[in-house]
Amino acid sequence: MSSDTLDAFLSPCPPAPSCPPARRVPAFAPLRVGPGRYRLRPVLRRRRRTASGALALIAAVLAVAGGGQAAQASRGASPPAAGPPPAAVRMVSAPVRIADAATVRLLRPGDRVDVVAAERAGPPRLVAAGARVARVPAPEQEAGAAGDGGALVVLSVPRDTARELVGAAATARLAVALC
Repeated sequence: MSSDTLDAFLSPCPPAPSCPPARRVPAFAPLRVGPGRYRLRPVLRRRRRTASGALALIAAVLAVAGGGQAAQASRGASPPAAGPPPAAVRMVSAPVRIADAATVRLLRPGDRVDVVAAERAGPPRLVAAGARVARVPAPEQEAGAAGDGGALVVLSVPRDTARELVGAAATARLAVALC
């Protein structure tokens, strides 16, 4: 094929008086595109520098303002007197008869409950707050179930709270509220 035939074939419109003649594209140097896909790296480097600078600033502020025992000792001040470590709270299992058996059927081991004592003479009082349910025995497993109704639940509470639960159960009807 000759170049004239090729130009006529590639021309967008047939030769007509309203259509300008087809021209060749002049020769030019190839285009060099900049580092387009690598533009993300400098941005990430700047963010890393900013984050590390912020962390260094926070560390400096904490070192100056925070102090601590080592800083107080280096300044000549005596460190605070170290008291005995707090005594570990010993948890015990306390079986408690709750007045409403239907409420006990809603409980599962691991639930947290507040135990409330309702006395005839006076307002209800909170006996145990945030007690963990250790076990909910089935009604047929309750040995010697009392005829006064209710259902048994075993709570894991501190020893002092267990004493309060036993005392409250002797004088009042107990109820639970899920936490």
